[in-house]
Amino acid sequence: MPAYVIAHLQDAAPHPEVADYIERLPTTFEPYGGRYLVHVTQHEVLEGRWPGSVVMIGFPGAAEARAWWDSPAYREIAPLRSRHIEGDIILVDGVPEGYDPSATARAMREALPAE
Repeated sequence: MPAYVIAHLQDAAPHPEVADYIERLPTTFEPYGGRYLVHVTQHEVLEGRWPGSVVMIGFPGAAEARAWWDSPAYREIAPLRSRHIEGDIILVDGVPEGYDPSATARAMREALPAE
């Protein structure tokens, strides 16, 4: 099942270390099957607030995403970003092919108190 690393980055001011990070980042995730799905592209807020930018990297699975995150290659360059850009980064599982949300809705209804 695919997995995604999603970064919501804020206050990303230009800095030479950030440029180095951006240049070096793909070589850290490509060995784990990672690829950019979104990289600081324009976005439109449809509801709520979403200041900053979005980066989304897809992986074949959560194990590969965690292995990348913990890899020496990524750990070496991570401070180049974290010293200059604040944000939140999450790892989320995708859904399998043919996913049917009706099972989730059914479980939610079953958890409701009886009327």
